[in-house]
Amino acid sequence: MKSLFRHVRNFFVSLQLTVALLVLGMLLIFAATLDQTNLGIWGIQQKWFRTFVVMQEVRGVPLPLFPGGYLLGGLLLINLISAHVYRFQLSWRKAGIFLTHSGLILLLIGELLSGLWQEDYHMRLTAGETRNYAESARFNELVLTDITDAKFDDVVAIPEDVLAQHETVQHPKLPFRVVTKAYFPNSLLQRRATDAPPSLATTGVGLGVVAAPQPLTYKQAEANTPSAYIELAATDGSAGTFLVSSGLVAPQHFDYNGHQWKIDLRPRRLYRPFSLTLLKFSHDRYAGTEIPKNFSSRLHLTTAGGQDDRDVLIYMNNPLRYAGLTIYQAGFENNDRITILQVVRNPSWILPYVSCALMAAGLIVQFGLHLFGFLKKRHPAVLASA
Repeated sequence: MKSLFRHVRNFFVSLQLTVALLVLGMLLIFAATLDQTNLGIWGIQQKWFRTFVVMQEVRGVPLPLFPGGYLLGGLLLINLISAHVYRFQLSWRKAGIFLTHSGLILLLIGELLSGLWQEDYHMRLTAGETRNYAESARFNELVLTDITDAKFDDVVAIPEDVLAQHETVQHPKLPFRVVTKAYFPNSLLQRRATDAPPSLATTGVGLGVVAAPQPLTYKQAEANTPSAYIELAATDGSAGTFLVSSGLVAPQHFDYNGHQWKIDLRPRRLYRPFSLTLLKFSHDRYAGTEIPKNFSSRLHLTTAGGQDDRDVLIYMNNPLRYAGLTIYQAGFENNDRITILQVVRNPSWILPYVSCALMAAGLIVQFGLHLFGFLKKRHPAVLASA
């Protein structure tokens, strides 16, 4: 057992493993960069980096192709920690190496936490508009809203993943079960032909519109249009089967047991206890050209109780950090009338800055110690020659 433990330990602390992992990491980055033209930035992150094994379909059969980012990063993290435990001894002469490796370890941990925790949303605002929520650019949710009370909306949101798994949902606030009859991660909405077969939808826009499944797209300039056929089933019958889609411009209304409802498949929302009002959006250009110089949004931040209300200016490389969110200026639409803000929630955002500072300090210390040692050896030789 001791011999086996020694072999395992030597494997994880070996410099050969470090070199092999770094080479495999470079190959992973190179292959993912080439594949980005097919999958886009989000697709390659999921396929190549945020996975343990990269899978590739060959004639419809998924086969392991390459070690993924989680596997390589995890092994490199174990390798660095093991090397510090069994090889390195704390001393002033190795303080720089210790700091540099500690920064690298923290950087790997930070990337792992960012992959697990980071959420990206967008907020679109026109001049004078106020919002207290941001919308996801990649994920959607099925929303059922009781609008019977004109002063209050009772909202139930069901994640898109639940629809994709065809799970039946019985929420305490809903007088019916939500049953997914069909789900398409990408679809094309078409007008239903008069001689077409019977539709899965029994009410709403689905009587005149049909969702045709389409291949998923990963291109930056294109977006998927998920659609689903949802039945609202109850013990006393059914409220109908609806076609819901992110391609529909408005929610559908219906009545059930004396209550008025809305049903909609919309981008997932992130609500926060503060709101932003767009006061002015500026699109600055270089004089005499149409070349963009700067984008900026002047907003009014409104908080609960009004204790932190203020005007803020968000522009390129100058985000607003507030309530655990980082809000960037991302773009504009509709001839400068709509500003697009990127809203990022990443509890581990500080770790890359700390890790880079540690690595920089480690390199400065290590090179400084070598320089000091060189000058110390050279000084007596200079005196002897004089």
